[in-house]
Amino acid sequence: MTAFEEFGEVAAIARRLDEPDAGARRVAVLELAETADPDVIPFLATALADPSNEVRHQAARALGEFDGQEAAVALAGALVDPDPGVAVAAADSLAEFKDPTVADRLLPLVSHSNPFVRRSVFRALKALRRPEAAQAAIDAIGDRDPGVRTQAVGVLGYLKLQSAVPALVAAAQDSDVDVRKAAVGALGFSATLAAQDAIVMRLLDADWRVREVAVETAGKLGIVAGIPALVGLLDDEYWQVQVKATRSLGKLRAIDAALPIARTLADGSANLRKEAAAALGEIADATTLRTLKRYADDPDPDVRKNVRWAIGQIEARRQR
Repeated sequence: MTAFEEFGEVAAIARRLDEPDAGARRVAVLELAETADPDVIPFLATALADPSNEVRHQAARALGEFDGQEAAVALAGALVDPDPGVAVAAADSLAEFKDPTVADRLLPLVSHSNPFVRRSVFRALKALRRPEAAQAAIDAIGDRDPGVRTQAVGVLGYLKLQSAVPALVAAAQDSDVDVRKAAVGALGFSATLAAQDAIVMRLLDADWRVREVAVETAGKLGIVAGIPALVGLLDDEYWQVQVKATRSLGKLRAIDAALPIARTLADGSANLRKEAAAALGEIADATTLRTLKRYADDPDPDVRKNVRWAIGQIEARRQR
């Protein structure tokens, strides 16, 4: 009995992996994947050694439709494929895996000499949520490749272990923007003073993308110490930061921010005006009532709705 005959219903398709035409072999890979039968995994793994880049690329994508250690081993090998497109497809497929046992096959690769492999492995480990990956991720905070450091931070963010907070605090001061951004977001699970201090520090980061994440995380954690910096960010040069700062100040019910937020009701951006009105409703400070009434007929329906809600919140509080 040949290998193809052993697999019955997929045999006819699998035989076409030996066709001389690369296009025919690629179609065979597609059809094998469409069966959704785990028995096709060995054939797709074999296709990862095909001489055609297109066939290998399709096989790497197809294996992402499956899960488990056998498919993971095949894709891990494809991370060093000479064609970058194939390697990226293998990394994308690995990132879709959910079977925690796959981590057993990937963890030995976190020290691979190829930084792309290290990045791809940590990216895949995130969704697997294996605590055993924590130490490897902590160690990788010192990796020379910023992409590896970013993905390692992502693993720690998914695991949400307090023991990883010092490493994340260090990553929040990284020279690379993406690493700092990822670290600040990852610290959102921790209410420790160390985490809060790191987030407040990043409210003044030189890069607006880091400031935006820090603003959102400060509101999520209710970091009162960040209020002065958040008020200052209402005038940030990037509207994304302004909107998030307004929203976070509303969550914090920051009385000191009420009047500065009320002034933004005159802003040209309807999105910012809407957030300002919502925040003023959360804060419900009577000193902003006159300003809110002035904008009760704002041309934007969402702004009008939030303004009227905010007015109702303030008036209800005054009647208590």
